[in-house]
Amino acid sequence: MKLFGSSGTRGVAIADLSPEFALRVSKAAGTVWDADRVAVARDTRTTGELLCNAAAAGLAAVGCDVDRLGVVPTPAVGRYCAVREIPCVLVTASHNPPEFNGIKLVGADGVELQVDALERVENHVLGEEFAETDWRGAGETTRIDGVNDAYVESVVDAVDRTAIADADLTVAVDPGHGAGSLTNPEIYRRLGCSVRTVNAQPDGRFPGRLPEPVPAHLGDLRRLVRSSDADLGIAHDGDADRAVFVDETGAYIEGDASLAALAVEALSAGDAAVSAVNVSQRLVDVCEAVGADLELTPIGATNIITRVRELEASGRRVPIAGEGNGGVFFPEYRLSRDGAYIAARFLELLADGRTASEAVAPYAEYVNVRHNVSYDSEAELDRLLGAAEAYVREADAEPNTTDGYRLDYGDAWVLVRPSGTEPKVRVYAEARSADRAEELADGILAALEDAR
Repeated sequence: MKLFGSSGTRGVAIADLSPEFALRVSKAAGTVWDADRVAVARDTRTTGELLCNAAAAGLAAVGCDVDRLGVVPTPAVGRYCAVREIPCVLVTASHNPPEFNGIKLVGADGVELQVDALERVENHVLGEEFAETDWRGAGETTRIDGVNDAYVESVVDAVDRTAIADADLTVAVDPGHGAGSLTNPEIYRRLGCSVRTVNAQPDGRFPGRLPEPVPAHLGDLRRLVRSSDADLGIAHDGDADRAVFVDETGAYIEGDASLAALAVEALSAGDAAVSAVNVSQRLVDVCEAVGADLELTPIGATNIITRVRELEASGRRVPIAGEGNGGVFFPEYRLSRDGAYIAARFLELLADGRTASEAVAPYAEYVNVRHNVSYDSEAELDRLLGAAEAYVREADAEPNTTDGYRLDYGDAWVLVRPSGTEPKVRVYAEARSADRAEELADGILAALEDAR
């Protein structure tokens, strides 16, 4: 696909992702959906309102009435769509820096559109084929209140509130000024936790920290955990569909480790789990231990959703899916990532008296590294990928080309692939020691830099 990547379409707001583009995408989506009503929602970014205005105008121009939801977390959008049985144009750039914005398309079942549906929308955008109406058929707009309140209730009702409350946990929460600021601290309070917050004021400039909850951005949360003697630190991205954790000592918990800890509780023999090609050996080990199958996809929520649906359609049970970036699916709850629900399920792990560090201790033996190589043009990207292909050809390992190039060495692996959301080539490596992981990553990085 040319317009839609691994999780919607994104770019620098106005410069790359313009109101005119939002208008065209919304016209195309409204044409494909042929729905009477469509929702429009956004995260906290400063350009969100103007892009939502353009999206609402595009939908109304093809005859759709529009429900304006305002600032809501992405999982709250999914719930609203599923309950109302209407699709949504969601304006969010998730974890990207403040100058970015983006568009996700959510179906009437509350799930991000699969690849085939996105391709239909993309074809209408590129071909400028819109089912425009005249002035008599233009859609009307309604502002909808209470979406966040209903979402809070739904998460609290979906987990074992009694067990979590009885554990008497103190939780430090960093919503990163994103949409989760409006809902998630309240969810943890309603679950019976004592809650401390940082960066919890909605602000699309993200003054306290950048939207991606990676270790370099979580210094405030780690300090808050230590100063408040919290049992767990929870951080979310800009649209609150991911959750990453800090343990009771203030140490960052690798997303792959928390995914493995959640998976071992969710999976049974004969089940299937779905993850992306950058899957950690931790999840491989869990699936082998419980007798579950592990299915790999290209990186990105859209690809994981598509494979989960294929497996479920064939009669397979898929209780958990996701990636090591904090984006975990529990398909039996809802086939969308939900940061607050992910965190609530992790809190259930602590309800038996374990500390956070103890909960992930069995999965702490691997070290992950990740590097990004930026590029300025398609020609430069082609050179970088050509260098990666040449490097892989000469490597003493069998490549996996599901998405980019992955080399497995038995004790370690390395992956290089272009980002689906940013002008970057990503290099991932995992090994039992930091030196080994960096050695593998450095080999490919040197080849990429030589090509550039």
